[in-house]
Amino acid sequence: MAKHHQFFRNYRAEQSLTQRRIIFAAVFVLILVGVLMARLVYLQVLQYERYQTQADDNRQMLVTEPPPRGLILDRNGIVLADNRPIHSLTVTPERIKSIDWLRQELLGVIDISDDEWDEFEQKLREYRRPYQSVTLKAQLTDEEWAAIAVDLYRLDGVQVEAQLNRYYPFGEAFAHAIGYVGRITARDLESVDRQAYQGAQFIGKTGVEGFYEDVLFGTPGYTKVEVNARGRIMAEIERQNPTPGQDVHLYLDARLQQYAYDLLGDYKGSVVAIDPNTGGILALVSKPGFDPNLFVRGISVKNYSKLRDDKRLPLFNRALRGGYPPASTIKPFMALAGLEYGFSTWDEMFFARGFYQINPNGRRYRDWKRDGHGWVDLERSIIESVDTYYYSLAHRMGITPIHNFLTKFGYGQDPILDLNGASVGLLPSNEWKKARYNEPWYPGDSVNVGIGQGFMVATPLQIANATAILANRGDYYRPRMVATIGTEPVQFEGESGQMHHITLKNERNWNRMVQAMEKVITDSKGTARRLRGTPYTIAGKTGTGQVFSLQEDEEYDATNLEKRLHDHALFIGMAPAEEPKIAIFAIFENGGSSSKPADLSKALFDAYLYNDYPERYDYFLRGVYE
Repeated sequence: MAKHHQFFRNYRAEQSLTQRRIIFAAVFVLILVGVLMARLVYLQVLQYERYQTQADDNRQMLVTEPPPRGLILDRNGIVLADNRPIHSLTVTPERIKSIDWLRQELLGVIDISDDEWDEFEQKLREYRRPYQSVTLKAQLTDEEWAAIAVDLYRLDGVQVEAQLNRYYPFGEAFAHAIGYVGRITARDLESVDRQAYQGAQFIGKTGVEGFYEDVLFGTPGYTKVEVNARGRIMAEIERQNPTPGQDVHLYLDARLQQYAYDLLGDYKGSVVAIDPNTGGILALVSKPGFDPNLFVRGISVKNYSKLRDDKRLPLFNRALRGGYPPASTIKPFMALAGLEYGFSTWDEMFFARGFYQINPNGRRYRDWKRDGHGWVDLERSIIESVDTYYYSLAHRMGITPIHNFLTKFGYGQDPILDLNGASVGLLPSNEWKKARYNEPWYPGDSVNVGIGQGFMVATPLQIANATAILANRGDYYRPRMVATIGTEPVQFEGESGQMHHITLKNERNWNRMVQAMEKVITDSKGTARRLRGTPYTIAGKTGTGQVFSLQEDEEYDATNLEKRLHDHALFIGMAPAEEPKIAIFAIFENGGSSSKPADLSKALFDAYLYNDYPERYDYFLRGVYE
């Protein structure tokens, strides 16, 4: 008989095990609940504001509204950069089916060029917020507006928007001085507040527009809107209006600027006029110019290529960047240097032959007057522009005194306070030549610099600035474009924006030099005697800048040369000479005779001092753009 073992259940043990399991589960659940509660407290209490903001951001968005741009006005309140309302055809890309669909729908309704389509597609690839409209065709005519209005009901995502457009009423004569705005690029956004410029269409690129961008732009407005999951605006919640940019008032005289530009005629060249008593730039002309309105909404490839490839270089700012030999306009400053360092006196006589030689059998440096001038003193050397006098003076001085003295007048430096991109020209020195050519400075190099030729290169602004300092008898105000921002005078930080005085050992030399320059006009042998007869006094100096070097015994004959090889014609002047109110530098590229810039300067003196403008410039006074 088999034995069977019976197993009895231990209910007490099972009950104890069950209780332990229940307690463990309860503790575990309590721990989980505690963790959840702690997390809820963290989220709902400690991090409430953070997650409330994030939640709002998921359904709310700030839309930036760009401010109206500040105006640019001349010294008389004439508007040189304006804002004009236009109507543009815009597209919200998220609401259209495709670009091909849009092209097909607009075909035959309104004429849109290939360049406009290319520019539109380029804008689509750039940074923008969702549902931000993009301009397809700017500045619709009344006929185009009417044509598109009829079909807008079936063109979802296409609309006509009123926009403010930058407008330059006087065009090319002011392009290099005022500058222009252009379409914002990705590179522009790297240097500005991206949020502030969100929705803005253009930004200052050059000239006053570029330098004073932060002032002209203003403060953007913001609209808080409710958006759906796709970022589409559903409702407006809150709004803060933008603050317009501040108006900028220039020292520039609009009529004088336009008149100077026109007086250059068909010549390339530059005119810079400065008020010696403030450093304010009255005219900053570079010819040829260009229409800055072409750049406002992005210039087409065709138009830009045309400007870029033009042999007359209309995009090149000659006033700030043009490098020219100052020629004989440097002689008053060379003479002052000779007086300052004891290499010459007012009474010392010099026999001026038709040439100068460093060595008895060496090269002959010729005077412009083949037979020479005979016995001359320093004053006569200015009146008749005696080259050999300055050959000898420069040879005796050497380059170091010349370099040190001319530096005081802004040569070799960027003199202007509030425009970017000015060239420093070239004021040579021993060190410069050694570094550039690995050669020493030769006496012949000094001889050439003595008449403003050779290695020396200066910009129209630098020469006009030096003339203003001389007109002011050594008081040096750095040139500047802007007089006031709003109603407040512009203040430049540091000593660079303040007047300083160039001290001479004999301060009477300032007046004596200006008087010598007066005789350039009044003396029977003065090189600018054609300007005699004005009711006010003019002090001036002519100059003829060589475009290429002549051989020792070669004569200059303009009749056998191409126009591009003709000499540059230069003139510096100030009026009234005793207390100048205006200083001018003018250059006609390949102009030949210095009579051209001299006549131009006299016309500008008459206009500025006596309001003697031709009647055709009266539209400036009426504020009418013609």
